[in-house]
Amino acid sequence: MSTEANKQLVQHTFAALFNSGNLAMADELVSADFVNHEAPPDAPRGPEGMRQIVAMLRTAFPDLHYEIKELIAEGDWVAARTILHGTHNGPLFGIAPTGRQVVQEQIHLIRFANGKGVEHRAVRDDLGLLRQLGVIPDRP
Repeated sequence: MSTEANKQLVQHTFAALFNSGNLAMADELVSADFVNHEAPPDAPRGPEGMRQIVAMLRTAFPDLHYEIKELIAEGDWVAARTILHGTHNGPLFGIAPTGRQVVQEQIHLIRFANGKGVEHRAVRDDLGLLRQLGVIPDRP
């Protein structure tokens, strides 16, 4: 597939799965052996693992919305600079809902084969997110 087609797949994945919560789309968007290097160690591979991640995020942030700021593609890889927006109204990794709104910058690297995602890596400001949730105090 072309780099432009892969960039469109990234846009579609964020819109359909994460922003809309259409978990059935995972079967169409990620391969059976999809590896998410950022998932918890016990998360399954493939579409089921993707569904679990999306469900976990949408439970924690029912109004979850990813804003795509930039997409850069080369070969089978797409880099996406995104901003996560949401209100923490559900549990997240044992953190009780705080009702706080959060904004988190992220960079995702996704590799594609045969029109589906096969590998994912990410860089996120998790410390900043925990500070926004009030779990870790701001710097003095």
